[in-house]
Amino acid sequence: MDKRNALYAQSGGVTSVINATAAAVIETANKSKRINKVYAGKNGIVGILRENLIDTSLEDKAQLKKLIHTPGGAFGSCRHKLQDFDVNKREYQRLMDVFVAHNIGYFFYNGGGDSQDTTNKIAKITADLGFPVTCIGIPKTIDNDLPFTDNCPGFGSVAKYVSTSTREASLDVESMSETSTKVFILEVMGRHAGWIAASAGLAAEKKNDAPHIILFPEVAFNQKKFLNKVKLTVKTCGYCVIVVSEGAQDKDGKFLADSGSVDSFGHAQLGGVAPYIASLVSDQLGYKHHWSVSDYLQRSARHISSQVDLDQAYAVGEAAVKMALSGENAVMPIIIRKKTKQYGWEIGKAKLSEVANFEKKMPKTFITKDGFGITKSCKNYLSPLIQGEAYPPFKDGLPEIARLKKRMVKKKLKNFKV
Repeated sequence: MDKRNALYAQSGGVTSVINATAAAVIETANKSKRINKVYAGKNGIVGILRENLIDTSLEDKAQLKKLIHTPGGAFGSCRHKLQDFDVNKREYQRLMDVFVAHNIGYFFYNGGGDSQDTTNKIAKITADLGFPVTCIGIPKTIDNDLPFTDNCPGFGSVAKYVSTSTREASLDVESMSETSTKVFILEVMGRHAGWIAASAGLAAEKKNDAPHIILFPEVAFNQKKFLNKVKLTVKTCGYCVIVVSEGAQDKDGKFLADSGSVDSFGHAQLGGVAPYIASLVSDQLGYKHHWSVSDYLQRSARHISSQVDLDQAYAVGEAAVKMALSGENAVMPIIIRKKTKQYGWEIGKAKLSEVANFEKKMPKTFITKDGFGITKSCKNYLSPLIQGEAYPPFKDGLPEIARLKKRMVKKKLKNFKV
């Protein structure tokens, strides 16, 4: 058989460095004599099901290089969870048809826990159906909640953005607090794990520095205790900065900002916890306040990405291809922190069957006893991940980004409705 093609796709919420992983996959695969072309699924697994494949060999090499400093998902992402084979054989058969039609021998899926589950299922089913495809999951999630890996590519840059923004905003609030705003609330992402919220704690260098209160999903929200803390902080410092995870919940496990709907992965759709907290502060304490939701800004802020994060994002993409070519299957490259005084890391691997659908939460030892801050051990874990400034090149005062042609591979199959 002729050399087989490789297929790469992005899934879930994107990051400021996921395209560096894409660049690594393409560059490493192109160096191999065993891989013919590298295709990219347009909008993740959904695009593959629709046979919407981008031929990366038709892209300008200079533009592909720019992927390293371009945020977002260059090939488009999606939120689509494959059901079990017995539940939806139709989609698996379609994937098989696409793989066969385009001679796909290697599949790389870049995403979080649900994406690793999808990759693991595809590895098993393609083998069972007689057209084995080497499937490698590539870690990506700003939530930092994948198991086995010390940290997740994408997280370090969000942590850098959130801690920087918290420090800068706190100076603004402090300067206005005498006659104006007393309380500022910043909402960050993190559905079940409070890693992003915790990273805001890096902004504090000494006692009474902001953030004064961090609300984690791992700590049940106690309204009375919270309001007392806000009141005491304003009395002591003159102002109060609060960072709250979107997944903050009460003692019964109900999200404070549960909108009542779910997304396509079946996760609760969260409706904004910052205004909820702000209303408590206003109604119960009467303080003038402002709130902000970092939302897409935190995960797209390539202008302040961490160099460590960028290096790791590239490394897992490169390692994924090398693993596939060495005969590995249904695995995911992971980051292993070296047990050395000075921070160092290396690449290892984990089985997808053990990674899929598991969320790594904040350990209790990382959260202060009062539940409102982070410990020294947490700072020691987080601090190395935000080191180094990976500034993108600027043109006319703005970050320069990749402009891809995204020319599609000619379709060979009938249309398919997802």
